[in-house]
Amino acid sequence: MPQGPSKDTGSDAEPLSPVQIPTLKSLYVELRFGNTVLGSATAFLAANDWESHCALITNRHVVTGRHQETGVCLHSKGGIPDNIVIRFHKHGRQLGEWKQITLPLYRTDGTPYWIEHPRLGAAADVVALNLTWGSDVRKVPYYMKTDLDRQKIVVGPAETVSVIGFPFGLSSAGKYPIWATGFLAQELTLATPDNPVFLIDCRTRTGQSGSAVIAFRPAGYRKQGEGVLSTTLSATVAWEFLGVYSGRVNEESDLGKVWHVSAVEEVLAAAAADMAGRVTASPSTPPDSTP
Repeated sequence: MPQGPSKDTGSDAEPLSPVQIPTLKSLYVELRFGNTVLGSATAFLAANDWESHCALITNRHVVTGRHQETGVCLHSKGGIPDNIVIRFHKHGRQLGEWKQITLPLYRTDGTPYWIEHPRLGAAADVVALNLTWGSDVRKVPYYMKTDLDRQKIVVGPAETVSVIGFPFGLSSAGKYPIWATGFLAQELTLATPDNPVFLIDCRTRTGQSGSAVIAFRPAGYRKQGEGVLSTTLSATVAWEFLGVYSGRVNEESDLGKVWHVSAVEEVLAAAAADMAGRVTASPSTPPDSTP
């Protein structure tokens, strides 16, 4: 497990990479009961900026092992996961190597380690897991408050969006994710604080739950700034983090639900408060390497 100081120090300096940065951000996860693999999904790291708290983000139904709305067990083996295995990128300038980290999902008293949405609670299909970090794991989070991942790109209906994850547990190479690209299926402005969800039209499948959803623009994009909408042409790629994918509306449809970035921000803030509370409770002992 990652070992080290309790204070997050931000992402590693990025090496020259043969892949796009968003490819590095999606992480393959397995859900297990003991040593029995029940299924796989996707997760990613999130932080406000380079110096702030960093947490693992995925769907609530991924960690509960139950359908978010019906509560029915999702796994054919009938098990409910009690630990999660995450494939992190190894620290260092050499890419293409991963480190397997196993985290328990429940404390000894049966309460969950994951942190739910502070307002919507179990109704929100997005959760965070806290970790402490050491030099053996590379952190490549989505930043909520910087212009690396939040460039104020305007995304409208019928414009392309990408779901970056592991459909059916498959990867493009090693544990690099697969990009599934579809279209925004509604106005983003219709997502509200009480229902921070929007729809996309994309051919997604099992295993992509917990994937980051971004608008990836290789050449140009529309941008909102100081009340003015402008078109930007760029020689470099740009992307906008939009939220976390949580599954199709039903098995016969390619319409999928995405929990808006604002919901991720609120869960991240709750995760930071949880970590700060544990540090305050035991100031002489940094949190261990469990969530």
